[in-house]
Amino acid sequence: MKKSALILLLLAIATAAFSQDHLKIMSYNVRSAKGMDGIRDYQRVANIIRNAAPDVVAVQELDSMIRRNGGVDALGEIALRAQMHPTYCPAIEFDGGKYGIGILSREVPLKVERIPLPGREEERALVVAEFGNFLFACTHLSLTEEDRMASLEVIRGVGAKAEKPLYLAGDLNAEPGSGFIKGLDKDFKILSDTARMTFPADTPDRVLDYIAVWRGTAPKHSVISRKVLEEPMASDHRPVEVVLRTAMDPNTLFRTRPYLQNPTGDGMTIMWETTIPTYSWVEYGRDSANLKMVRPLVDGQAEFTRSIHKVRLEGLQPGEKYWYRVCSQEILHYSGYYKIFGETAKSQLYQFVAPPAADQESFTAVIFNDLHQRDYVFKPLFEQVKDIDYDFVVFNGDCIDDPKDRDQATRYIKLLTEAVGGESIPTFFIRGNHEIRNAYSIGLRDHFDYAGGRTFGAFNWGDTRIVILDCGEDKKDDHAEYSGLNDFTHLRMEQVDFIKQELASKEFNKADKRILLHHIPIYGWKNGNLCEPLWRPMLDNAPFDLALNAHMHWYAFHPVGACENPYPVIVGGGRSVDSATVVVIEKSRGLIHVKVLKADGSIILDWKDSER
Repeated sequence: MKKSALILLLLAIATAAFSQDHLKIMSYNVRSAKGMDGIRDYQRVANIIRNAAPDVVAVQELDSMIRRNGGVDALGEIALRAQMHPTYCPAIEFDGGKYGIGILSREVPLKVERIPLPGREEERALVVAEFGNFLFACTHLSLTEEDRMASLEVIRGVGAKAEKPLYLAGDLNAEPGSGFIKGLDKDFKILSDTARMTFPADTPDRVLDYIAVWRGTAPKHSVISRKVLEEPMASDHRPVEVVLRTAMDPNTLFRTRPYLQNPTGDGMTIMWETTIPTYSWVEYGRDSANLKMVRPLVDGQAEFTRSIHKVRLEGLQPGEKYWYRVCSQEILHYSGYYKIFGETAKSQLYQFVAPPAADQESFTAVIFNDLHQRDYVFKPLFEQVKDIDYDFVVFNGDCIDDPKDRDQATRYIKLLTEAVGGESIPTFFIRGNHEIRNAYSIGLRDHFDYAGGRTFGAFNWGDTRIVILDCGEDKKDDHAEYSGLNDFTHLRMEQVDFIKQELASKEFNKADKRILLHHIPIYGWKNGNLCEPLWRPMLDNAPFDLALNAHMHWYAFHPVGACENPYPVIVGGGRSVDSATVVVIEKSRGLIHVKVLKADGSIILDWKDSER
């Protein structure tokens, strides 16, 4: 393979996008790879750079195709071995070739500009490379202070025109406290460690090498580390390094829109996800011009380590409209007495209606089930109900299918909640057996705020009582597939006590209507339900007006007594476009009206509870 082709291949392998929020900068005067031992060793220099793994490097004293280095392109040789992209900038013609400075980078620059600088002993140069998020300038300044000060005016001119953060790095041939460094510090913030000596490499006694950022366009940032590398041999200078965490663009902080959860009592929970952990809060109120702040607190401290956010609003007026927005701010640095904040992302203003008063009779709800994370099943179903003015949405299990990781779960929760208008309409996610499977199943509950803090519970929507049960898995706990990690028997027994308490509660018995929701049917499911022997003795005598189930993947309607059921049971279809259904419940004037629709819009059930 030709050498040029090999370089291109290695660069293609090595080139990657800069980290969105971390940047490692290095500056190294390499003396054309000639070490303190008098040996010219490109591999040695490349190893130092490669081991440090910088994003971008300012390199000084580079021979290019001259007699004293045997006609070698020094920067090209180092770049090949360090697997970085070379940008060479000659300062002078010398010894049959050129001599100058350069940049090594993981990305190919979008644009490169060479700017001449004064130098009495030799001409100097500044090379400026533009990348996606910043500009990077490398230089090696004159030994003469007057020339350095003249160069500073040129560099200031570059900074004044910069529309992106501008980083400057190189051998400035000036020590801290000098007139040049004092002048530089007016417009540039020095990021590198000026307390650690950089020259000569074997016994350093002065600082000549710097990394700085133009103050005018400097991003909010935190210096994670600054080093002078302990390298006494490869060159006559030691390399300097700075690692920055730069503030993310606020437009990239939100991973999802907010979605409403747990609309119970006088409260509402607002949830959303960010791409990184942030300090987050909600601003809300009945007047969009007069919002107050609510933030999650843990033992008196504001939460800032999470990227799944949950803020509970309490004391809402029943049935009233509220405006709100979610806010998330990056924290770049957090120590005992010092914090650096990044940018703040603020969502648009949204509206929701607080949970209704106990005497409200009417509502409309939409129920999906067994979507099994199939967009092509959900989308045509939603088309049939998208124009309905519904009050809340229920996903009755096996919708977020076998979540293997957070990305998978987030993607589908985002798709579902955004489609149904979850920023303004509360959603309920009931566990099916498939939400319980795979590696991220235990993490799934972080994405929801369950009524009562459990995966089962009960709440009132106006004068209707809604009871949610969690059936757990559809196989026994000792099934080989579960490897001894499940104990749903205990969960089902907990719900025995819960059902007893619920059926005896004032809220249940005073309700005008009562609806039961759970995934696996108790009645009419030929394969049986492990909950049945525990729950049925109570449910057989419970005065529910309707039960809504799923799991079977085909639609079924069981009128009272059809399968020894004491109340009507509707089982939603699912999984395929042909068999999937969506259920619409309307409660009005003391009656429950249910329609079951297929993805093609056909109505396969139109039922009112007056028909019992």
